[in-house]
Amino acid sequence: MARPDRHQRDSDEPHDHKDDRHRQDGDRQDRDPRPDDELAGTESEVGELVGKLTEPGQLEPAERRRLLGRLARSLSSGQWKARAEGTGRGRWLADIFLSIAPRIPIRDLHTLSEHHHGLTGEQLADDLIRTAQKATMTVGAIGGALAAAEFAAPPLLLSAPAQLVAETIVVAAIEVKLLAELHEVYGVRVQGTGPQRAAAFTAAWARQRGIDPLAPASVTLALGAATKTALRNRLMRTLGRHLTTLGPFLTGAVAGGTLNRMATKKLGQAIRDDLRGKLPPPPPQRGIGR
Repeated sequence: MARPDRHQRDSDEPHDHKDDRHRQDGDRQDRDPRPDDELAGTESEVGELVGKLTEPGQLEPAERRRLLGRLARSLSSGQWKARAEGTGRGRWLADIFLSIAPRIPIRDLHTLSEHHHGLTGEQLADDLIRTAQKATMTVGAIGGALAAAEFAAPPLLLSAPAQLVAETIVVAAIEVKLLAELHEVYGVRVQGTGPQRAAAFTAAWARQRGIDPLAPASVTLALGAATKTALRNRLMRTLGRHLTTLGPFLTGAVAGGTLNRMATKKLGQAIRDDLRGKLPPPPPQRGIGR
């Protein structure tokens, strides 16, 4: 049997498939220069960093600044991917936040009381809000100071620096944590799996309301279209607030800290007022001898 010549052998080789793979790889690199496993690793890193920035206890300013810097770098690559794919900023922010929400550390009532010197009830709620205010104020001050160091001119919303996006994500996580732990303080138990409860608390934060324990659908429908829209809008408003921290010298740091502190205080008061109205009525008192 005659052997095929070199040209015939070349034509029989699957070089077209290789070319297809090269073209596909090139197209993927046009969209994002990183492999898929690295993209997944970036999302995991964002969740890990946000978890560390919202853990109980005080972080040293230098450590908090370092973690925020790492978070900003991780998020900047995600912004690049979102722009390349034509994804809107609000949708991308919401997707990122929903992916990390289950990593936000939520303490039960017993642990909360232990961490806050045995306080309970309204005093514990007061202390939780003060602690959250301090945390978001610190994040705002650090973000404002970083922005001030690079101040040139206020950017457009869609080109906001990654450091302000990082600040927005962390502040939102601190406030979701506050909201969830206030539910513990007031005895409003939210049922469901960890991811379901995280989604329900995130939805409640987006609407700045407490969760109604007598409405189970509030948990099962927490990831509906209306909730995702509310979350996008809330995150974009928070990001827009942080854009005001772009000022010369240290005015950004002052503004960032003040605005965050006020917003967190307002949220805490609204949630506790809402939860007081959702508490079940106390059982009737029976008189002696009845």
